[in-house]
Amino acid sequence: MTQIKNIGLFTSGGDAPGMNAAIRAVVRSAIYYGIEVTGIRRGYEGMIKGDMFPMDRKSVSNIIQRGGTILKTARSEQFRTKEGRQLAYDQLKKNNIDALVAIGGDGTFTGARIFGEEFDIPVVGLPGTIDNDLCGTDFTIGYDTAINTVIDAVDKIRDTAESHDRLFIVEVMGRDSGLIALRTGIAAGAETILIPESKTDINAVFERLEKGRKDKSSKIIMLAENGKDGDAFEVGRQIKEKFPNYDTRVSILGHIQRGGRPSCMDRVLASRVGVAAVEALRNGHRNEMVGLIHNEIAFTSFEHAIKHNIDINPDFLKIVEILSI
Repeated sequence: MTQIKNIGLFTSGGDAPGMNAAIRAVVRSAIYYGIEVTGIRRGYEGMIKGDMFPMDRKSVSNIIQRGGTILKTARSEQFRTKEGRQLAYDQLKKNNIDALVAIGGDGTFTGARIFGEEFDIPVVGLPGTIDNDLCGTDFTIGYDTAINTVIDAVDKIRDTAESHDRLFIVEVMGRDSGLIALRTGIAAGAETILIPESKTDINAVFERLEKGRKDKSSKIIMLAENGKDGDAFEVGRQIKEKFPNYDTRVSILGHIQRGGRPSCMDRVLASRVGVAAVEALRNGHRNEMVGLIHNEIAFTSFEHAIKHNIDINPDFLKIVEILSI
C-alpha cells in the first residue's frame, strides 16, 4: 500500500458533463481513506501558476448534477515545455502534493504521462471527453450526455424538416472521431452518416439520396465536424448543386453538446472511476487511466489510452443503410 498524503485534482482540455461528478467522487473517496485533496484550477496552467486550494466534503456538495467543471479548465502552451513543467512541479511540492488525478482526454493524458515520468510523481487519469475516443474504456465521461443532447436537438430539427419538406445536414462534434455522429445518426434515423473513420464519400451520399424514397418529407444527414468531404456547408453546397429540387439546410449544433446536466449513466460512470482512481493511487498505480470495460474497472497506460479508437463497427454503418430505405 502506497502512502499518499495529498492528491492534486484537476480537469483539463474540453469540458464534459459528468466532470463534477468525478471531482466529487475523488474528493470524498480521498477523505474516506484519510487523504487530503488539493484542487487545481484551470488545469496545467493553474498548476504552473499555483492556483490551488484545499478541498473538503463541502467543496463538492450539490455539484453532481451540474455540467461543466467547478475546477475550470484551460489549455497550456507553457506546460508543453520542460521549463513550464518544472514550474508546475515546484508548485506541487510547495503545496505538499504527492500524487495527481487528471480528468480529461488525450491531450491531458499526453501531458500527464510526460510529467509523471519526468518527475516520478504518481498520476492516474479519468476519461473525461464527449468524443468517446480513448482506448481502455467502453465509454468516456460526458459521451452519453452529449449524444442525448444531440438526439434531442435532431428530433426538434426533424419537426421543422417534416413541416417544410427539407433535407437537413446536421454537424456534430468529433474532429478526429465520428462516434457521436455514428450513434446519433442511427438513433435519429439519418439517411447517411459522414465520419472521419469511414470511406463514405459525397458520391455515396448522392447515390443514397437518389435511391431513397422520393415521398419522404424529411431527410437528415449526420456529419462529424471536419469530415473527409468538408464541413457541413460544403456538403450542403454540393447536395444543392446535385439536387436543386431539395430544400437543403445546414444546422451546426456546436458547443451545446458539451453542456447540460449529466445523464444518470455519466454520473454513475464518473462516480465509479473516481473512487477507483483514489484506490488505484493507494495501491501503487501510476501513469494509467481508469476506465470501464464490460462494466468492470480497467486500467490502461496513458500511452495506449491516447491511441484513438479507429475501428468502427461495420455493422453500425450497415444498419444505417438498411434502415434508411
